Amino acid sequence: MVVIVDYGVGNLFSIISSFRAIGVEAVATGDIEVIRKAERILLPGVGAFEDAAKKLFSSGLAEVIIEKANSGTPLLGICLGMQLLFDKSYEYGEHKGLGLISGEIKPLSGIVPSAYKIPHIGWNALTFPNPHPLFERVKEGECVYFVHSYYAVTAEKTVIAQTEYGAPVTAAVASGNVYGCQFHPEKSGETGLNVLRAFSQMEAKK
Repeated sequence: MVVIVDYGVGNLFSIISSFRAIGVEAVATGDIEVIRKAERILLPGVGAFEDAAKKLFSSGLAEVIIEKANSGTPLLGICLGMQLLFDKSYEYGEHKGLGLISGEIKPLSGIVPSAYKIPHIGWNALTFPNPHPLFERVKEGECVYFVHSYYAVTAEKTVIAQTEYGAPVTAAVASGNVYGCQFHPEKSGETGLNVLRAFSQMEAKK
């Protein structure tokens, strides 16, 4: 079963519906004990980094997410949930993240041409600089749906998918059993469902 972390930030219904569509049991909860027993954890997120991080840390959810990730439980962050996996974000100041993946979250305005609209909203093709099992059912060039104004800056080996938006932009990351998608799999049709299928088969890493 996949446990979706409910901390008041994220489109939980769409994510649960996507797992149901692929025949995978998923439950959304903010109960620390339920999360502690999870086989796989999904961290959703929309909105501002600072607000989301405060909710995670003040509720005790950050501690159990870090604990589970460090124990080898597969963890997938989506959109803002992916950004929260990193050390820190520079969204309206400097804010601490979960520190599960080394790197920083920076504004797209620093790298994309001025003619490109921010936030980046819409469908963009994926490329895979470092092939990874999370995309074993996805072909290079397939499109997924993005909505974001910030992006991840991390080591090249951590980037498992990129997209082009006037400049190369990190689309997905992986570090051990911790994965993140900047795009929304639950809004990305069959391609997104195939990403969730792959995640649903990820095994814990000792």
